[in-house]
Amino acid sequence: MIRIIDVHKSFVENNVLKGVNLEINEGETLAIIGKSGCGKSVLLKHIVRLLIPDHGKVLVEGKDISELNTKELYSLRTRFGFLFQGAALFDSMTVEENVSLPLVENITSLSLKEINKKVEEKLELVNLPGIEKLKPAELSGGMKKRVSLARSLITEPDYILYDEPTTGLDPVMSDSIDNLINDLNEQLNVTSIVVTHDMFSVENVADKVAMMNEGKIYFEGTVEEIIKSEDKVIKNFIKRTGFNAEKN
Repeated sequence: MIRIIDVHKSFVENNVLKGVNLEINEGETLAIIGKSGCGKSVLLKHIVRLLIPDHGKVLVEGKDISELNTKELYSLRTRFGFLFQGAALFDSMTVEENVSLPLVENITSLSLKEINKKVEEKLELVNLPGIEKLKPAELSGGMKKRVSLARSLITEPDYILYDEPTTGLDPVMSDSIDNLINDLNEQLNVTSIVVTHDMFSVENVADKVAMMNEGKIYFEGTVEEIIKSEDKVIKNFIKRTGFNAEKN
């Protein structure tokens, strides 16, 4: 379980998180939604301690991650896969080098043959076999997302964090990414957190939804509950996404 307890975060005079409380249970897929700038991605980065709260705690399996030493933090991060919004691939590296990077940097006990085998397995898992020698410039936007996801999976994590996984993709590729998220959850039994403003994706993948508004969790419940909600803030947000509950 991941527990976020009264987390506050400010950047100079910009108060982004204003007391966030949230629990993510083992094996579930949680979608975190909300308008741009509400703190979704900032919250996600706190879960892997890319950011540290000004106040409050983030507990992973009961441990306050702000209190971990460097060795403990690196060990914890190997249990997390993080799909960045822009894929964050290194242009100068091949697909194989990008995907293998977490192993090369953090796990030195594996041979080159073992690393290459893991890269091959993870690329097959995201339906991109045989592209190890390509460079990111040779890939489509959807392929880059999948390669980034393969890199996220290379350490065989227990948790996968997705930051806007369908942003910039056409509807067909967005559906493909959603299906991939569902397939991975089923095959690997991971806990997933999906930050998105795409209600179509939320409907496709989420077990539970948390909506952020003005730096706090405004709503927490099932997909059905948020779609049927009569709350004006929720209804206005869903309407702006272009999602029509009656047609979906």
